[in-house]
Amino acid sequence: MSDLPLSDRAGWAADGAISTLMAQAIENPDCLSLAAGFVDPATLPVELVRAAAADVLAEPRANLLLQYGTPAGAGRLRIEVLERFATLEGVPTEELAATKGLTAGRVLLTNGSQQFLSLIAQVLLNPGDICLVAGPTYFVMLGTLAGVGARAVRVETDGDGMVPAGLERALDRFEQAGELARVKLVYLVPDFENPSGVVLSQERRTAILELLERRDPGGRIHVLEDAAYRELSFDGAPSASLWGRDPGDRVIYAGTFSKSFAPGLRIGYGIAPRALVQPLIDRKGNEDFGSAHFNQHLLAKVLESGKYDAHVEEVRDGYRRKCDVLLAALDEHLGGLPGVSWRTPAGGLYVWATLPEGVSTSFGSPLAEAAQHEGVMYVPGELCFAPESADGSPRPAHDMRLSFGVLDAAGLREAAARLGRAVRSVL
Repeated sequence: MSDLPLSDRAGWAADGAISTLMAQAIENPDCLSLAAGFVDPATLPVELVRAAAADVLAEPRANLLLQYGTPAGAGRLRIEVLERFATLEGVPTEELAATKGLTAGRVLLTNGSQQFLSLIAQVLLNPGDICLVAGPTYFVMLGTLAGVGARAVRVETDGDGMVPAGLERALDRFEQAGELARVKLVYLVPDFENPSGVVLSQERRTAILELLERRDPGGRIHVLEDAAYRELSFDGAPSASLWGRDPGDRVIYAGTFSKSFAPGLRIGYGIAPRALVQPLIDRKGNEDFGSAHFNQHLLAKVLESGKYDAHVEEVRDGYRRKCDVLLAALDEHLGGLPGVSWRTPAGGLYVWATLPEGVSTSFGSPLAEAAQHEGVMYVPGELCFAPESADGSPRPAHDMRLSFGVLDAAGLREAAARLGRAVRSVL
């Protein structure tokens, strides 16, 4: 079987980090996981879903909801998603239609936002094309880009997100190398980024779009705004989106109900520029004929009921409390160690921690082995940095992503204690 001829794409997608992390979790069931980016099981809305399912099944011709849907998704939910998006933008849907030409016809429903990210990569990028990313960035997206043969190139990033001047230097580099035409996409997670928890500052959101308008007035380079955590601000106030300040049709917006409601429903969505809508629908139709039809009507019923906002508020409150627990536990067990630090996020699910440069957090490192011995898991930060950087800087290997999503308060305290013992053993 080792000589089985596989496609190039199979090779590009090989050795994915997700597979390694999942195998690690299965092989070590007694480990406390600060690695899994899952939502808190206690927040999953069983009663809301039960009531919505009963209501949907009581509707006339409910049997048709168990039939295939369409690749673009159920019109009922597309309308509700548009309403929800308008609420986040702080404007009525009529204004979005009048000023931005946005209607429900430009909303595409997908199997979580991850499928939408994958569809964008398939539709926009040829092998060898370039996507510019923050450092660090969402490591699954790096795998998605590798899976289509694209190059993910890291741009200078700090505590306020991607540095506009660093982005311009990256464009200069590719222009000088005769490769600027291969730069097709800039990928950003502007709100409580997975993995760093960083919020892209409002000034930089504007500056990045102004830079791209100046350097690429035709809009050939798209911006993919991954807003998976936008609704998980601890203070409840959503940031102004990149999409909303886009003067043209450059920004592609990806959203999801996995983090704010229920990942098991597998419902994400994308808002696409006009020219991409039909290519994305065609690509999706070839993959799945359309996402789960019944689930879409179930979520539409929840949104129609007006109960979604109260649920999201409970989710945010829970994550704020759990984040405080983890931060206090890290301070207790890692505070004061030389070269050890972490960021305090204002939302989302993650704390980004940094160790001294000489202490690797990578798979197979002494720290990884010590953590496994102690019974705690984390995501090695190395996975979150594209191997290639625009400025030639090396790939850092001394960071880690810690998630407070799954464990309860007691579990977070114990996990931090175990992590503290592991880190102290290798310092």
